[in-house]
Amino acid sequence: QVQLVESGGGLVQAGDSLRLSCAASGRTFSSYVMGWFRQAPGKDREFVAAISRSGTTYYTDSVKGRFTISRDNAENTVYLQMNSLKPEDTAVYYCAAARDPYGRSQEREYEYWGQGTQVTVSS
Repeated sequence: QVQLVESGGGLVQAGDSLRLSCAASGRTFSSYVMGWFRQAPGKDREFVAAISRSGTTYYTDSVKGRFTISRDNAENTVYLQMNSLKPEDTAVYYCAAARDPYGRSQEREYEYWGQGTQVTVSS
């Protein structure tokens, strides 16, 4: 069973940067598509970014040019570098893993989820 633990969240001001990390258990980490989702109060979870088994990356429009997803298979870790943060980025950020090699932006494509880490961006 894959277990995911997010870290790196915190309180920052608009324009600042944060780097989120997601540590995964298991020795088959490289077999999974890895994604980041976020959920603001009163809102549904929304897709943020994903990285395929081959290293191709995908982003929701609102974070393109600001966020970068990457993975280190040797360390069983996926990262989300967030630059130029805006108040509207405030949310709980979740790491997720999908066995489906064609999974991307849909919640239902991901079987494993972390507990989330809070990101708060003040003006």
